[in-house]
Amino acid sequence: MPKFIRRLQKIGSSILVSLPKEWVEANNLEKSDEVEIETTDNSISITVNKSERPSKEVVISYPLTQDENIVANIIGAYLLGYDVIRIKGKTTIPAEDREKIRNSMRRLVGMEIIEEDSSNVNVQFLLDTATLNPEKILKRISSISLGMFSDVSEALISDDRSNLQTFSNRDDEVDRQYFLLVRLIRSTISDKRLASAFHLENIDVLDYRIAANIMETTNDTIVEIANSISKSALSKNDLRKIYELTKDIEHIHRKSIDAFIEQNRPMAIDAISSHRKFQRKISDIRSSIEQKNQLQINLLDLIYMFEGVSRSWADIADLVKPVYN
Repeated sequence: MPKFIRRLQKIGSSILVSLPKEWVEANNLEKSDEVEIETTDNSISITVNKSERPSKEVVISYPLTQDENIVANIIGAYLLGYDVIRIKGKTTIPAEDREKIRNSMRRLVGMEIIEEDSSNVNVQFLLDTATLNPEKILKRISSISLGMFSDVSEALISDDRSNLQTFSNRDDEVDRQYFLLVRLIRSTISDKRLASAFHLENIDVLDYRIAANIMETTNDTIVEIANSISKSALSKNDLRKIYELTKDIEHIHRKSIDAFIEQNRPMAIDAISSHRKFQRKISDIRSSIEQKNQLQINLLDLIYMFEGVSRSWADIADLVKPVYN
């Protein structure tokens, strides 16, 4: 990003500064046009004052090179904040790839096919970014993830594990919300007005990106735990031992997410402290298992995955900034 140095000039009682010619021409500005000025304690930003953010378009030429993937290209353009994605084919797009394009739309919130013929597919983001909210999306991901974790917890002591069969679709919804949040976060970096509307500083945007990534990865671990429980041959006594620990993990999750969203440091410290207590319990269980003559690898693996979930959620609490006097 280019930087310019300007001297302040005084004309009458006003202090003026000239805008870079390159920036003025690039944004097609003329005399009497309005710009939007936003100030902070030690900085100022000037934005072209347009009632609507200009639509961002990208063209994906088809067929792709050998190592490229049409779905990965579409998702990549979505995450970069493009509003219109045009897939232009030099030849007819085969039915197989056309179906892949359609399936990819189901993974991307707000993206719809608006035009299509034998060699072209145009898709567009139909939501108004300004009406979205990173906090609400993160809460949505948290709610789905915690619901899945609760079902995993109950499956440890229940003979009915049918709820675990729904995990694939629920994990897909987490992915959809995660993609939407990443897209929104990236958009705030390039559009200062969005960051201002969401009350996010640059460091907050980064923290949201990290928190979202932790939650998406942790949810994959929960799905892995569900698969392990479905195939588990562990005794009911062993499974109940783990079940008793899961309530501690739920407490850590709730405290960590609330602390992050509210930027509540005491609550974050509570979540981190709970995680440390949980680690001591895990250590005691490991010691008791290792003292037995027969090492229970399956039980240790399951405990390790639950410990990973707890550690990840505590990491989100660690993102809450300390309060300095």
